[in-house]
Amino acid sequence: MTTFIFRRQMTVEFGHCDPARMVTPKQLFEYFDNGTWSLFEAALGVNRQDFLNVFGILPLVDVRLDCRKTVSFGDSIEIASRIAEFRRSSFDVEHQVLSGGELAVVGGETRVWAVRDKDDPEKISARPIPDDVIARFA
Repeated sequence: MTTFIFRRQMTVEFGHCDPARMVTPKQLFEYFDNGTWSLFEAALGVNRQDFLNVFGILPLVDVRLDCRKTVSFGDSIEIASRIAEFRRSSFDVEHQVLSGGELAVVGGETRVWAVRDKDDPEKISARPIPDDVIARFA
């Protein structure tokens, strides 16, 4: 488990919601994806658009979502993202959405540290996560 946490405050927009004004699961997963990329940008100092050229890609292989409280249009929320666990070539990211100071949503992602094949860019392969990368999240 790492201690580096990326936090973002925002107000839920109408376009993030269903007709009942509740944030959709699709939008929550977009919040999480943005949280993961922002977390890596902050920890490694590399812009997301440059990440592919510097490190590789982080394909998503699993997602989890547990809604505990409704998040709605106009709510002021905080999204906190952190690495829950690093393994040899994969890692888990934990996301928490707080609304009104209460835990509203817990989400998670499993991603793989990977690179594109130089001869066939359609193919990717997992690589060990560099120790210096892991150290930046401590």
